[in-house]
Amino acid sequence: MSRRIYIFDTTLRDGEQSPGCSMNLQEKIEVARQLERMKVDIIEAGFAISSPGDFQSVKAIAETIKDCTVASLSRALPQDIDRSWEAIKNAVSPRIHVFLATSPIHMKYKLRMTPDEVLERAKSMVAYAKKYCSDIEFSAEDATRSEPEFLYKVFEVVINEGATVINVPDTVGYTTPDEFYELIKNIKENVSNSDKAQIAVHCHNDLGMAVANTLAAARAGATQLECTINGIGERAGNAAVEEVVMAIKTRPYLYNMDVRLDTTQISRSSKLISSITGVPVQPNKAIVGANAFAHESGIHQHGVLAEKSTYEIITPESIGLGKNNMVLGKHSGRHAFEDRLKTLGYNLNKDELDEAFNKFKILADKKKVVQDADLEVLLQHKAVQVPEIYKLDRFVINTGNTITATASVRLIKQNGDDQVIEEVSTGDGPIDAAFKAIDKIAGVTFTLEDYTLRSVTEGQDAQGEAYVKIRLGSRLYTGKGVSTDVFEASVLSYVNAINKMIYEEKLEEVIPQ
Repeated sequence: MSRRIYIFDTTLRDGEQSPGCSMNLQEKIEVARQLERMKVDIIEAGFAISSPGDFQSVKAIAETIKDCTVASLSRALPQDIDRSWEAIKNAVSPRIHVFLATSPIHMKYKLRMTPDEVLERAKSMVAYAKKYCSDIEFSAEDATRSEPEFLYKVFEVVINEGATVINVPDTVGYTTPDEFYELIKNIKENVSNSDKAQIAVHCHNDLGMAVANTLAAARAGATQLECTINGIGERAGNAAVEEVVMAIKTRPYLYNMDVRLDTTQISRSSKLISSITGVPVQPNKAIVGANAFAHESGIHQHGVLAEKSTYEIITPESIGLGKNNMVLGKHSGRHAFEDRLKTLGYNLNKDELDEAFNKFKILADKKKVVQDADLEVLLQHKAVQVPEIYKLDRFVINTGNTITATASVRLIKQNGDDQVIEEVSTGDGPIDAAFKAIDKIAGVTFTLEDYTLRSVTEGQDAQGEAYVKIRLGSRLYTGKGVSTDVFEASVLSYVNAINKMIYEEKLEEVIPQ
């Protein structure tokens, strides 16, 4: 009989901590809903005490998600645990996740605590958390650089105090598969009460072995695997959930494990995270990269045409990349449109479908053929929109290689009386000029941290996706715009980033500190 493996997704906590991957409240809720559709077992919603915004997002996710456990991270401190419980207490299945470093280097230089003090803190804080919640996870931060005998003691103590999960993080991506296998095996053998708790692992990818280490740990007896979508996370990232799960699914006789995760939601989840964060997936990324199912070599093409399994060990359909034999265009009807969305995994209510169909018709007037990627961008872009304080009315750009680029941009400020504001600016190119004109309208000068433009599909009529990252003080805001006109996409992305800034500032005003 195959062994049940639980998938703990930390995209919204560890993944969101990676540079440039911050999300606002609505985006986090949309990601959480998608993780629920994908049937992960546990969603780590955030670090509740870290900021008022993080508390609010953890609370909102806990109150929204019904089919997954929702966890909040806490340091081994009473105030952290109190805040986590306040955020997750209304969850259908809440978990408090407490962490404390156990390696000599962390205890000496970060915690400035002795091993005995760490042992006592771990014991008392798990007991403290247990008064709130039956499901408690304890993480021994930097476990792979900890003294094994001390690690065994800590785990034994916290399990006695009621920890239901003991987590063995490779916090700095230091270990190797053989070492990690032995560590997990030794924990099972040397922690006398290890049978009373699940063993979890949380691997970072600093040496490129996060997925290999995670799978080695699972073979050694770990039953909870902590991962992120696309492998995003601190520094070099985390173990990628899509790689871990598809390895287990593709090699059933080797691993003899079972996960409940719906793999047909993998592609959609990957695209959603990339769309929200503006961080593209590398083309040769395993499972979800654009080239994962591409075959250019003549020998490979011949083999795949004769029999797919010659060069494809997993099918595109298994991760949600179904074949689309139906062409959608401006003459396509509502039924065909709705059917295609269902095939892609979208189940919209009537109002959502009406709005999406209207947008599809507008797009179909500009494009001869609307592809699946176009539809996904259209729906994802709408799903995570923030209230539009500023809305694009029109823009005019004059540019050339013998004149100074000039942009005139007119926005509608939707503050009750719909104020129309128009500004003109010059710049070092048409995009720079347009952004400076928008800065004048907003009355703030932003620092442009990043600007990217990419094609959604192939062809001259392809939609362009523009992403900007703008900084105001210490805060970074990501904006996205989509259009068949790359100038319009760029302007929309900048306006979107400003709207996010206004939305997040207003949200912080109403969230209690």
